[in-house]
Amino acid sequence: MLDSGTCIGCHACTVACKSEHDVPLGVNRTWLKYVETGVFPNTNRSFLVMRCNHCQSAPCMEICPTSALFRADNGVVDFNDANCIGCKGCMQACPYDAIYINPATSTAHKCNFCNHRVTEGLEPACVIVCPTRAIRVSNLDDPESEISFLHSSGNGSVRSPEQNTNPGLIYKSADPTLLDPLGSMIGSDGMIWSDTMDSHPSPSPVSLGAAPDRSDGQEMGRTVYTTRHPATWGSMVSGYLVTKAAAAGVMLMAVLLVLMGHGGEQAVVGMVSPMVAGAFLLATGILLVDDLKQPSRFHYLVTRGNWSSWLVKGAYILTGFAVSLVAWWVVGLIGVSGVFPFLAVPTVILALSTAGYTAFLFGQCEGRDLWQESLLLPVLLAQAVVAGGATYSVLGLFMEVPEASLVLRVFLTALVLNGILIAVDLHGHHSRHVTMALAELTHGDQRHRFQTWLVAGLVLPCLLLIVAQFTDSSTVIAALAGLSAMVGMFAYEDAYVRAGQSVPLS
Repeated sequence: MLDSGTCIGCHACTVACKSEHDVPLGVNRTWLKYVETGVFPNTNRSFLVMRCNHCQSAPCMEICPTSALFRADNGVVDFNDANCIGCKGCMQACPYDAIYINPATSTAHKCNFCNHRVTEGLEPACVIVCPTRAIRVSNLDDPESEISFLHSSGNGSVRSPEQNTNPGLIYKSADPTLLDPLGSMIGSDGMIWSDTMDSHPSPSPVSLGAAPDRSDGQEMGRTVYTTRHPATWGSMVSGYLVTKAAAAGVMLMAVLLVLMGHGGEQAVVGMVSPMVAGAFLLATGILLVDDLKQPSRFHYLVTRGNWSSWLVKGAYILTGFAVSLVAWWVVGLIGVSGVFPFLAVPTVILALSTAGYTAFLFGQCEGRDLWQESLLLPVLLAQAVVAGGATYSVLGLFMEVPEASLVLRVFLTALVLNGILIAVDLHGHHSRHVTMALAELTHGDQRHRFQTWLVAGLVLPCLLLIVAQFTDSSTVIAALAGLSAMVGMFAYEDAYVRAGQSVPLS
């Protein structure tokens, strides 16, 4: 239990935690947040100790692909360095910004309630040093305990209750401004001991304009001290979204050509399609492994896989898709085109799964509400068809593509559908968190990437494809449309991934 009413903001807990666990500079298991409210001279400063909430329904455990995060026998959510591959999925799943990558070990660390002390009958280091007993250990299962009384009486508070994680950390006498990560902001003139930095969890003025009110209707507070939490997923993840969409889309187009009676086209349908899709799939794997903080442990996804994690399920989907590509290529090589209709069903299923499983993976990122929108799955599937059409449009420069006009029409239809889906998502009814992320996407720091998608990834390729229908240079124009669409798709994915991480969680 944390009693914010008696916390004096002395940082003894932070120092004790760093000393006990040898926490490197720049990262923290426990840290303090200062928030000021009111208008001079009637102002108030409040303090909140931030850390892992040891949730009963811990999303970090569910998404962890190797069970490096686990629940100890005493209920503490602990971690095992030896299992961690550094995927950073747990950091996206935690709604409390409580997990960091230790720069010394390249693995995920967080508060583990000093479990090595607790199991020996000792109290955590932060509890011992707190001069005002603002940090107290209590048993939630004991109905006579102080924390149980707070919990049952409704006088205790938790952070982000809407995430339904059932946190084990209960706050007493905490100002709502402290608990609500969107209830305060960092001023443009910085904080007490530092200037504002891009990686501070500070909503931009544009985002605040999109969601100017606190959930309780009170005036916004001002954060004057907090800890930086930089975004953890970047262009590697954005690139992976594009490459796997292309791999899936190429085979969806190949199946379409088979259904149109062109399975006998040994070159473009039988051999080139799986080879191009395989190249994109290989790029997907390289991007995924390279983004790990412990890339040499990538095989733990199979040898130590946690089947509740969509990172593990996705690895098996990608592997299954790779097997289907090999089978398709072998059939194309030996020229037995009559087998393609039988391969079509599993290939389509695996291609759609490859394109769409990320929607379920992002759905496990409980801290990033933008990524959990219901339209993400259809957007990913539409993008796969766009990427497949774009790739075939470029291939048309080098070889004869059967039903080229049909491929271009499918490409154009997918572009329009993708644009409609994104427009519907942008103008729908959203939570404050999603509203701020969308504002960041369209008008904030990501607006240039978003505008690049709008022009290069939607409007321009649509116009080029329409022109291609009425000109003798349709092959070249279609290829330009394909290249433009792929550039725009990467710009959108990069903006989307970054915007999702722009909203403060602590």
